[in-house]
Amino acid sequence: MNWHKVPEREIKKLFHQGYDFSPEDIKELRQDIRVGVQNIVRRWDKLQKEKERVAKLFHYERELYENGFRLIAGVDEAGRGPLAGPVVAGAVILPRECFIPGLNDSKKISESKRYHLAEEIKKKAVAWSVGAVGAYDIDRLNILQATCLAMKRAIKNLSIQPEYLLIDAVYLREVSIPQTAIIKGDAQCASIAAASILAKCHRDNLMKIYDSRFPGYGFARHKGYPTTEHFNYLLHNGETSIHRKTFKGVIKE
Repeated sequence: MNWHKVPEREIKKLFHQGYDFSPEDIKELRQDIRVGVQNIVRRWDKLQKEKERVAKLFHYERELYENGFRLIAGVDEAGRGPLAGPVVAGAVILPRECFIPGLNDSKKISESKRYHLAEEIKKKAVAWSVGAVGAYDIDRLNILQATCLAMKRAIKNLSIQPEYLLIDAVYLREVSIPQTAIIKGDAQCASIAAASILAKCHRDNLMKIYDSRFPGYGFARHKGYPTTEHFNYLLHNGETSIHRKTFKGVIKE
């Protein structure tokens, strides 16, 4: 194709529409002296690198696909460390080799980007859900057992039963579904990364609601984590009903 005869705006339009440029197309476009075309080529190169990065995150899923599994759910939590609020788990079944630009461990992503990715995940997922356990049960059970319960609730809430579970650092013995616990799975596995983003966004939204319910504690800012600001609020205002009474910093020693 004679790309040098195609207006820059048309090439840009094709790029944004996801046109599948062939290697020959890109080779020809690289030789185009127009500044706008070179900008498009650089953006195409960047997109290819991102596709390669995200594809590598699917290596756990890929092994399971090769062994006959199709519905693979990633499971992760958010909120084990805070002094207040629930622990929330996400469960996500992604389509095979799904490409979601920017998919990564939720802790490595800015808040605005997390919310954008959460919407993309929800649109593209075969199924997704969240499960939560509040402060009262965290104190009653302990944080590890509460985390496991939140994960089980998220799995149960899925509209489609998964055939296999990939879970961040936890093995759910009471769950009969085959599973693998992956240490730091949110940074290594696509499905777990997606679950971590949904869990984090859902929990942050809950903490914003609690911020209006308990004004003066700064929950919308620190999300219940043990920051200096949070400790100061506790010192002057005391604990709320969503504080974890068994956690150091809340409990009076």
